[in-house]
Amino acid sequence: MAGALTCSAADLSVLLGPNATAAADYICGQLGTVNNKFTDAAYAIDNTYLLFSAYLVFAMQLGFAMLCAGSVRAKNTMNIMLTNVLDAAAGGLFYFLFGYAFAFGGSSEGFIGRHNFALRDFPTLTSDYSFFLYQWAFAIAAAGITSGSIAERTQFVAYLIYSSFLTGFVYPVVSHWFWSPDGWASPFRPADDRLFSTGAIDFAGSGVVHMVGGIAGLWGALIEGPRRGRFEKGGRAIALRGHSASLVVLGTFLLWFGWYGFNPGSFAKILIPYNSGSNYGQWSGIGRTAVTTTLSGCTAALTTLFGKRLLSGHWNVTDVCNGLLGGFAAITAGCSVVEPWAAIVCGFVASLVLIGCNKLAEILQYDDPLEAAQLHGGCGAWGLIFVGLFAKKKYLNEVYGATPGRPYGLFMGGGGKLLGAQLVQILVVVGWVSVTMGTLFFILKKLNLLRISEKDEMAGMDMTRHGGFAYMYYDNDDESHRAIQLQRVDPGSPLPRSATTPRV
Repeated sequence: MAGALTCSAADLSVLLGPNATAAADYICGQLGTVNNKFTDAAYAIDNTYLLFSAYLVFAMQLGFAMLCAGSVRAKNTMNIMLTNVLDAAAGGLFYFLFGYAFAFGGSSEGFIGRHNFALRDFPTLTSDYSFFLYQWAFAIAAAGITSGSIAERTQFVAYLIYSSFLTGFVYPVVSHWFWSPDGWASPFRPADDRLFSTGAIDFAGSGVVHMVGGIAGLWGALIEGPRRGRFEKGGRAIALRGHSASLVVLGTFLLWFGWYGFNPGSFAKILIPYNSGSNYGQWSGIGRTAVTTTLSGCTAALTTLFGKRLLSGHWNVTDVCNGLLGGFAAITAGCSVVEPWAAIVCGFVASLVLIGCNKLAEILQYDDPLEAAQLHGGCGAWGLIFVGLFAKKKYLNEVYGATPGRPYGLFMGGGGKLLGAQLVQILVVVGWVSVTMGTLFFILKKLNLLRISEKDEMAGMDMTRHGGFAYMYYDNDDESHRAIQLQRVDPGSPLPRSATTPRV
C-alpha cells in the first residue's frame, strides 16, 4: 500500500528518555496495528470496486439479450434469448476449467498460461476471486457478440460448441497475449522486452473482446451464408427487420450502463494515489475514463443519426443505437489514456467506420442480423488504431507505470512505435480468430451441425426447435399477415388458408 506507516523503536527510544525502549515498542506496535488496518481497508475497497464492476459487466448480458431479441424477427425470439443464457452458463464452466488458466495462469513463452486450471492454487498473491469473476464476465461478452452474427439460422448444438470453445480457449489466449504480465505483446512486460518498446495498449478490450467476438461472428456468418430472403437473386438487399425497436433501445441503455463497469472497472483498483498527499489519483483516472467512454458513444450516436438520415431519408432509432455501441466499442481500447476531446474524434470516426462496413457488407451480400462483425470488429479495429494516434504520455505513465522513453500517440508527438504495436495486434487477432473459429465453423458445416433446414428457418426456430412462440405476433414479411392487410383495403381479395389460422 502506498504511503504505509513505518516505525522504528530504535529511532523513538532516543526521544523518549527513561523506559524509552518499552515505550517505543508499544507506540510502534500500535502504529503497526493501525497500518495493517489501513492496508486491509485498501484491499477491501479495491476488491469491492472490482466486484461491483464485475456485476455491471455481467448485467451487459441482459443488454445483449434484449438487443438481440429486438433485432431478430419474433419467430426466433426464444431461440436467441436461450443462446444468450447459454453463453453465460457454458462460458462460466469452461472459463473456470480452462479459460482463466490459459489467460492469466502464468507462462514462460508468453503464448498461453499453464497454471490455475479449475482455480487450483487460487487465490494468488496478485489475483483474488473478484478478478476471476470480472474476467469471466468479459469472456462471455465476447461470446455474446458472436451469437448476434449467426442469429436466426444456426443449430442449437452449434451455439453450445462455439461458445464453449471461444470462452475456454480462443478468447483466453488472446487476453493472455495482451493483458497478462508475461504475454508476448503485453505492456506490463519489463521495459526492455516489450513489443516496439511499448507493448500493445488495449485497456478494456477493443481488440481482445470486441474484435475477437466480431471476427468470430464474421466467419460464422460467412460460412453459413445469409438468411433466406435477405438478398434477391439480382443481389438487391431486402431488409429483414427486427420485431421490436423497444427491446433494441432497452438493450442499448443496459449496455451503456454496463459499459461503466467495462471501461472504468478495468483499472481493477481505485485506491492508488498518483501524487502522495494530493486529491489526484487512480480515482481521477477512473472518472476521466467514464467521461471519454460517454463522449465517444454520444458522438457516434449523433453522427450515425444524421449520416443515415442523409443516406436513407429516415431518422432510424436502431441505427442510432448501433452507432452508439460502435462508439463505445472503439473507445474501449484507449478510454484511460486519451483526453476527452480525443474521445469525440474517436466516436465520430467510429460512426463512419460502421456506416462504411455496413455498406460494404450489403455489396458483398454478407448478412449479420445485429451488425456485430461490422460494429465490434470494424469499430474495435479503429479503436486500436486510435490509441496509436492519440494516447497521451502522461496518462500512459500513470496507468501502465512510468517508463523513460515510452512511446505514445503519433499525433501527440510520441512517434510511430505505439501505432505499430497496435497494428500488430489487429493482424494477430484477425489471424488467430480466423484460424481457430473459421476452422471450427467449417467443420460444423461439414458435419451438418451448423445451419438449420430451410423449412425450420422459414417457420421460425421458436416453433420448430423450442416448442412454441414467445408471444402472439405477426412478422412484417409474413405472407398471411400481408394478405390480411390487403383484405382490409380490398375486402374482395381472398385470404390464403394459413391466414385464417391464428398464430400464438
